[in-house]
Amino acid sequence: MMNIKNIVLPDIGDFYEVEVIEILVNVGDKINTNDSIVTLEKDKSSMEIPSPFTGIITKIEVNIGDRIKENDIILSISSENSKIQNINKNIKKEYPKPKIIPVVVPNIGDFDEIEVIEILVNVGDELSVEDSIITLESDKASMEIPTPVAGKVININVALGDKISLGTLILNIRSIAEETLTEIKTQSSTPIPLIPPNPSTLTPITTNINQIISEPIRGNSHASPSIRKLARELGVDLSYITGTGRKGRILDTDLKSHVKQIMTSDNFNSVIPKPPIIDFSKFGDIETIKLSRINKLSGKHLTTCWLNIPHVTQFDEVNINQMEAYRQEQKSNGIKLTPLVFIMKALVQTLKNHLRFNASLDESGENLIIKKYFNLGIAMDTPKGLIVPVIRNVEKKSLTDLAKELFETSKNARENKLKPVDMQGSGLTISSLGGIGGTQFTPIVNAPEVAILGISRSYFKPIWNGKNFIPTLTLPLALSYDHRVIDGAQGGRFMAELNATLREASYD
Repeated sequence: MMNIKNIVLPDIGDFYEVEVIEILVNVGDKINTNDSIVTLEKDKSSMEIPSPFTGIITKIEVNIGDRIKENDIILSISSENSKIQNINKNIKKEYPKPKIIPVVVPNIGDFDEIEVIEILVNVGDELSVEDSIITLESDKASMEIPTPVAGKVININVALGDKISLGTLILNIRSIAEETLTEIKTQSSTPIPLIPPNPSTLTPITTNINQIISEPIRGNSHASPSIRKLARELGVDLSYITGTGRKGRILDTDLKSHVKQIMTSDNFNSVIPKPPIIDFSKFGDIETIKLSRINKLSGKHLTTCWLNIPHVTQFDEVNINQMEAYRQEQKSNGIKLTPLVFIMKALVQTLKNHLRFNASLDESGENLIIKKYFNLGIAMDTPKGLIVPVIRNVEKKSLTDLAKELFETSKNARENKLKPVDMQGSGLTISSLGGIGGTQFTPIVNAPEVAILGISRSYFKPIWNGKNFIPTLTLPLALSYDHRVIDGAQGGRFMAELNATLREASYD
């Protein structure tokens, strides 16, 4: 028996009317459950509306540019399956309300698969509506997915690293407030998506590991999901394109024009060539190891820094006999201090007289933003890779305070307990290989900072004092800086003052 069913606009959040900007189907098309049928625009974001039925489209009730509200009919379909589940709120028939509610991935944009990077709940947890349950990561950002219902978590169906998509079952909840769900009937073992929440309620997080994945915002990428998908396939960053459509929307012609301009420009043929692809197995046994998430993010960021920042590195050596004597004296009194805390205090004291090193270029590259706070990023080695947590307000803390904070921060870094906010706000980074070895190295500036201090292992060397060679504990330093902001003379003066501060132990 053929059934004619109307598909209406579900609840998409706190919006009275939204505009139809794209119709993705035609009369006569056969569609399946969760196939997208129209694209709607609200404010500066857009979302696709999926079909809750499988069937053949008989009539389309909306046009591009129409403004529609909840329960307005979008289209009608004919279906032979009378058991197709319906999640639209305009259905008059009441069904028994389930006790166990499946929570699935809502419509989060035009992503085929997106990685689970954090699970925020455990089995047995009591959740309220809009509590975050998992964190997902796309190409450049992360977002938290909230639960649309309140209740107790019965089981969790995803794991860290899983690639999930629209409709994937995340977890099951025993409903506390069953009245929050209406007219849902479970007639299949396949989870049916709840009405997608308003995407504006998905909490965006700056996925800023070591400040390495934040990129300058060039403009609003105002485009439909289909245009975004085509842009990803072409490898085009939409933030570089100015849309000519209504409200600045990027049209298909805008995208194609941009690609054509790139291909015909002089820069197209001057891109960095890729290394050759080689089958190494023909030379002997090999093993392929997947890079960690931190490795991949760090690699991308450092490549960007190396290609965009004109680096200069200045080397120096510091006599730290006096510093070491003081450190050993404190150790005999039961106070353990690493050389790093002395370097941090000396560095901040030097930065106060050379504010240009505690700065960042603005988006235009024509203005320098001077930071009046003194936060230092400290590169730390962890089992998953190098990360850079930030120690804040170093100038206000004693040597012992810094030692305690470094110990706790290092422990949290190894145990993967640091949050994104713990790795934001640095003015200058210290990268220390003192506990590993080496005589010198060239650290890469961690943009948007303009300088980084590298520290190698201290060693004894004979220094001629005019009469004799004196054994001197020597600390190698390497200062890399952005030559657009800092010239050689400024770099030299900075290193000379830092050297004197460390040598004279005048930082406490």
